[in-house]
Amino acid sequence: MKQNLKSLVLALDYGGTKHTVAVAVTGERVWLARESVSSPPGADARSDQTAMLELARRLLARIEGRLLAVGISFGGPVDAAAGTVKLSHHVPGWEGTPLREQVQAAFGVPATLENDANAAALAEWKFGAGQGCSSLLYVTVSTGIGGGWVINGRIHHGADSMAGELGHVVVRPGGAACVCGKHGCLEAEASGRAIGFRMQQRWGLGAPDSWTGEGVAAAAGKGDPRAQEVLDDAARVLGAGLGGAINLMNPERVVLGGGVTKSGERWWRIVGQTARKHALPEIRVDIRPAALGDDAPLWGAVALVETDLNKSEI
Repeated sequence: MKQNLKSLVLALDYGGTKHTVAVAVTGERVWLARESVSSPPGADARSDQTAMLELARRLLARIEGRLLAVGISFGGPVDAAAGTVKLSHHVPGWEGTPLREQVQAAFGVPATLENDANAAALAEWKFGAGQGCSSLLYVTVSTGIGGGWVINGRIHHGADSMAGELGHVVVRPGGAACVCGKHGCLEAEASGRAIGFRMQQRWGLGAPDSWTGEGVAAAAGKGDPRAQEVLDDAARVLGAGLGGAINLMNPERVVLGGGVTKSGERWWRIVGQTARKHALPEIRVDIRPAALGDDAPLWGAVALVETDLNKSEI
């Protein structure tokens, strides 16, 4: 029997359009392996789960070590205590899935499940832009918009494990239809998907779904005034939503991650200015970019495992 095998953590991040698997050694901050797989149009929970588990097994087969546990970040509401997925707003079939149990059965080790924004919030608090803060609001602005709170080193789940759902706060009553069924939610007005839809809708450019938030940001960067108008409007709406959240919970720091945050200096300036405009003057408004980038949910999965391992050693 081989001695001194590396103690491995498997990190799974289930996204809306892309899923990522990574492997790390406990206590280290470098990936031994990391790969992604797309969730194609028409995918459902079963096909995505099959693809994820196959990818994870393939990565683990390349690494010599002993798997200790699995951390799971899921892009949608979950019941972390029960280990179940409530639903995905982007991929059908996840309703009520006992994801933690499925992963534990697949790999024969303990698993921990969290919403992706909560996982990313914990990662940024522990390893990234939120280090040293007693309270942190993390917001991911990507295909959708999600949020997570860390208060005194703990994820704040709320009474129904739904705390931090900033994307479904109504910021424009009667506005765009949201995947949750309401109208005018922050996600429906300021996410990457919303930015792309607004570009096509407002200016009649291309077919539906032909624009993405990244594409609009790229067009704005090349001087397209129509794209800049759409991007500016989304930044103002996001800033207003952040200002309300800052007033409500008074976090020491707000950290923003996700693809839309790569939209350039002007986007950041408008978000910050609008948040300060909507926040009370007595409240600090410290808004910073995520330090861990797109890997924040993955590192959050690692942080979840390491937290559980430390508890078991006490």
